[in-house]
Amino acid sequence: MFAIIKTGGKQYRVAEGDILRVELLEKDPKQAVTFEEVLLIDNDGDLKVGKPTVAGAKVEAEVITHDRAKKVIIFKKKKTTTYQRTQGHRQGYTEVRIKSIKA
Repeated sequence: MFAIIKTGGKQYRVAEGDILRVELLEKDPKQAVTFEEVLLIDNDGDLKVGKPTVAGAKVEAEVITHDRAKKVIIFKKKKTTTYQRTQGHRQGYTEVRIKSIKA
């Protein structure tokens, strides 16, 4: 059984027991999270597709930790005007463990 959920502007394929990195959530570690926007559920061949979401479906998860991804370097340069800028960015994320999928 798996589901496709939407959170943080992205879509993820999840199954029970999966560990997933999603956009930063305002929850403490060990707290429960419920994802209400379920776009699709596959229960061993029984496919339910939402328009746009599946009614009454939800995915329950538990927050494991909050962290930040590896640094991405942004470098801009124009060769004739001695213009040069360097900037770094680290995106925050939340790691969650999927507990159950309810249709």
